[in-house]
Amino acid sequence: MISKRGRFASQLGVILASAGSAVGLGNIWRFPTEVGKGGGAAFILVYLGFILMMAMPVMLCEFIIGRSARANAIGAFQKLAPGKPWVAAGIMGVLGGFLVLSFYSVVAGWTLYYTLASAFGRLQGKSDFSQTFNTFVTNPWHPLIYVVAFLLLTHIVVARGIERGIEHYSKLMMPLLLVIIVVLVGFSLTLPGAADGIRFLLDPDLDKVTADVVLCAMGQAFFSLSVGMGCLITYSSYFSQETRLVRSALNVCVIDTLVAVLSGFIIFPAVFSVEGLSVDAGPGLVFITLPNVFNTAFSHIPMVGYAFSLLFYVLLLLAALTSSISMHEICTAFIHEKYGLDRRVAAWIVTLACLLGGAACSLSFGVWRGITVGGMGFFDLFDYLTAKFIMPLGGILITLFVGWQMQRSQVMDELTNGGTCSRVLARLLYFLIRWLAPIGVCTIFINGLIGH
Repeated sequence: MISKRGRFASQLGVILASAGSAVGLGNIWRFPTEVGKGGGAAFILVYLGFILMMAMPVMLCEFIIGRSARANAIGAFQKLAPGKPWVAAGIMGVLGGFLVLSFYSVVAGWTLYYTLASAFGRLQGKSDFSQTFNTFVTNPWHPLIYVVAFLLLTHIVVARGIERGIEHYSKLMMPLLLVIIVVLVGFSLTLPGAADGIRFLLDPDLDKVTADVVLCAMGQAFFSLSVGMGCLITYSSYFSQETRLVRSALNVCVIDTLVAVLSGFIIFPAVFSVEGLSVDAGPGLVFITLPNVFNTAFSHIPMVGYAFSLLFYVLLLLAALTSSISMHEICTAFIHEKYGLDRRVAAWIVTLACLLGGAACSLSFGVWRGITVGGMGFFDLFDYLTAKFIMPLGGILITLFVGWQMQRSQVMDELTNGGTCSRVLARLLYFLIRWLAPIGVCTIFINGLIGH
């Protein structure tokens, strides 16, 4: 069975695929805004602390479970703890993958639409982007076309398998994503308000670092790496025994944080170059505020504005695609291995199921707006269930499983790669896995429930 499973062919493939799973739309539209509201450089320092002390240990737990079991997210727990309720973590992961990909494909579809609109110059010369956006997302059919197109792009990669699909395209998309970010930072730093934007982003304001900001930084660190859902359990089941888990996790954290911080160097100088605009998080930033910036800031050199706009939406599309691939894979791997179906058949089942879920989420902005569960439309409901319950509960169970259920010797063997890496560092990470990481994720879970 193990010999038939796919494998990543190189360490570079491991890092870029795992980083692609972590890097998503939240890095670009949420992180910079949280930094600005939370004290600039002070927030970044707190965030980095939580990345190293909490999020990275959770990531390592997923790596350990996946490589030890060499199975999908549900199968891994069934193999390592047969007949025990720990399998609930894997079930939540597969369910979470379906729910997230369903609503994520809607936002990714908007991104695809704006990428094409930017490419054909349809965003230039407009003034009321709020109306443009609202008209598009409330249309019953237009957004669905782009949901289908985006899911098919994701499907093509996953159906091709691990080495020829996920690894191959990660090696193409992630370097391109990083190059585009660097180019956009260069563009943005030439704008008139760049200095004010950089000051807003990096000027440490310790007065803003309250308990709420610390909790926000903790949550951002956890959700930014897309841990707690089992995507990286599935990916790490394809790691070779020579893959150094600690080094790989650290590299993923560095790439993810670099993308998030550099996104701030793109967004803040651009927004500050136009008077009267404020930085909001979420779709309002990238589909309403920034198109206005592209038109206004580069009005004297429209071709530069055209290039900036196009590259920015290509960047968003790449970030969305690398994340969606991992969410698709967690579901596809389970169906493929559990029911013995051909990978392509399993991928089609996931794609079609997510298309139905994505259609419900998309229509909840328009004709299905009146259909609610607990006062929430399908889009908000799927988001709420995954962010408030599935991911934090999954993170808690995953850390408790590795820290308290698995044998210490087995965990240490994985952390040290069979004794070839530092045991001192492994002991520190083992302490974080057993104590600090589960406490941190519990705090995120409780704060999410109290805050909403």
